[in-house]
Amino acid sequence: MRYAEPLVEGRLIRRYKRFLADVDLAGEVVTAHCGNPGSMMGLAAAGSPVWLSRNGNPKAKLDWRWEIATQAVDGAAQTVGINTGLANRLAEEAVAAGRIAPLAGYETLRREVKYGQSSRIDLLLEDPERPPCYVEVKSVTLRRPEGRAAGAAEFPDAVTARGAKHLAELSDMADAGARAVMLYLVQRADCTHLRIADDIDPAYAAALKRAREAGVETLCYDCVVTPDGIELRDALPMAV
Repeated sequence: MRYAEPLVEGRLIRRYKRFLADVDLAGEVVTAHCGNPGSMMGLAAAGSPVWLSRNGNPKAKLDWRWEIATQAVDGAAQTVGINTGLANRLAEEAVAAGRIAPLAGYETLRREVKYGQSSRIDLLLEDPERPPCYVEVKSVTLRRPEGRAAGAAEFPDAVTARGAKHLAELSDMADAGARAVMLYLVQRADCTHLRIADDIDPAYAAALKRAREAGVETLCYDCVVTPDGIELRDALPMAV
């Protein structure tokens, strides 16, 4: 996935009200939309480098969108894609290009298809020769450098009742004979594996355990994030 135009580098002043961030762009302070509903733990340090895109929507209230954050890890600044709204696009492009082998070979791909209880599945893969495949996509940004989580990407970074609901609905699809997949996209390239942050949201961890027992598959891939774009890289193992 390539950005439509070059991103603009700045320095983060503060993130507030979840969806707003003040950024210093070469001496001019602008307010950018933060497309991330999570806690963004470790990614909102004042003074850290960030990259913004210009908002091309004339109806938008803000002229800028926050796309990339940085986190100091082992003395280096790691770039992290924080726009969760891009995860579905990344997944769609990767599946269509055959970059995610376990999801290859389906005849059609549709996005945002209604299913479950007033929900929409992120990707629905269909083929006349096999059951439909329901794919829920989650964007992962959290890495904590200490303790048992060292080297791990973690999800979620905040309590997510909505995420647990999605797992229950995927379980229903698996029970009905469909294929159901939970796809985690790690929007950074410095992690060795994915683990569920059960200390942050034990209810989500329990929901994932039930979903796996019901036949829901889990996949995880990391990404290389640059101011030019975000590219899917490698499959990451999940810690059980």
